[in-house]
Amino acid sequence: MAPDFTGKTALITGAGRGIGRAIALGLADAGAGLILLARSTGQLDETRAMLLDRGADATRVRVITADLGDEGQRGRAAGTAIEAGRVDILVNNAATVEPLGVTAAIPAAELRRAFELNVVAPVALTAAVLPGMLDAGWGRIVNVSSGIAARPGFMVRGNAYAATKAALEAHTINLAAELRGTGVTVNAYRPGGVDTAMQAWIREQDPDRIGTALHARFNQSFTEGALITPDQSAAALIAHLGGDDSGSVWDVSDAAARA
Repeated sequence: MAPDFTGKTALITGAGRGIGRAIALGLADAGAGLILLARSTGQLDETRAMLLDRGADATRVRVITADLGDEGQRGRAAGTAIEAGRVDILVNNAATVEPLGVTAAIPAAELRRAFELNVVAPVALTAAVLPGMLDAGWGRIVNVSSGIAARPGFMVRGNAYAATKAALEAHTINLAAELRGTGVTVNAYRPGGVDTAMQAWIREQDPDRIGTALHARFNQSFTEGALITPDQSAAALIAHLGGDDSGSVWDVSDAAARA
């Protein structure tokens, strides 16, 4: 049975395209009001237009443009998100796969940028919306991770991405333990191999920079048709949201077992 989130408000980061956009569409179908957050105003406007075309109430779709890797913009975005009321569902989806390359050649500033967006931003947004969830005795927080956290050695020359996703999952499980019994659940989600702009970008990179093995692996997944659509991955995440599970690492492959 599809979950019903009528009367709930969901904040989704990276909502301008790909998995984030698909999650927004799915949660709207489940009755939730939406706060869409991303860097690109144009992409957010496209997502909003798609929602309205599907019958979403325009008064329940809000758009916030911000670079979550920037502390000042992130703080302002969080304030704007909660000023109109409680956020009931937070999906931390925005992330960067950069920097890619030989680890010894990665500037410290680029590594910090990856941690700022992939780890610090989800933690900070969670801290902003958590008081309202705790007051209500209900909340759902999902941090979109990656299967690379389970197999860090699988993505050679993607050290920053592997490290940040592993850190995000550790944060998720620890916070879930802290919040046990409050009605607020915290889980991570590994979305699988999804045909997104990030995947396409990696396929287009110079093999000499990102490594021939990584380049070949991503291109092989695409040419063999092994990738799933953003809609398929989003549906699996939303199906999990209907339960009370907390402190888990969900995987897109679990969806069949829940059907």
